[in-house]
Amino acid sequence: MAARGDRVRVTGPDRRSRPVPRRRDLHAQTALGDLYLRSLLRAQLRLAAVVVGVLMLTVGALPVLFVVLPGLVDRTLLGVPVPWVVIGVVTYPWLVVLGWWFVRRAERNESRFAELVEELEA
Repeated sequence: MAARGDRVRVTGPDRRSRPVPRRRDLHAQTALGDLYLRSLLRAQLRLAAVVVGVLMLTVGALPVLFVVLPGLVDRTLLGVPVPWVVIGVVTYPWLVVLGWWFVRRAERNESRFAELVEELEA
């Protein structure tokens, strides 16, 4: 051990000490635990913003599409107006796909977070 006033070269964590479990940081709501949770929440919020953006660009743009292309309003498909088909039939499978993608990515974010916490404990 270095005497007081001597310079010490720090190259990494002390390998002799036992690592502190990071789960304890999460449950005790320490600053480090809050940092981990904020990073997870930021990732989930970013994902939600992407999904809402895609939803607005696709489903939200439909009224604009019908205004820009007024010929679509007068057309029919199997006796049903095209806007009704697009809004009533095509939109719902797209919402299911978008929801499925969102849940899949959110679960991936959470599993990566859990792996990070487990990795730091090892």
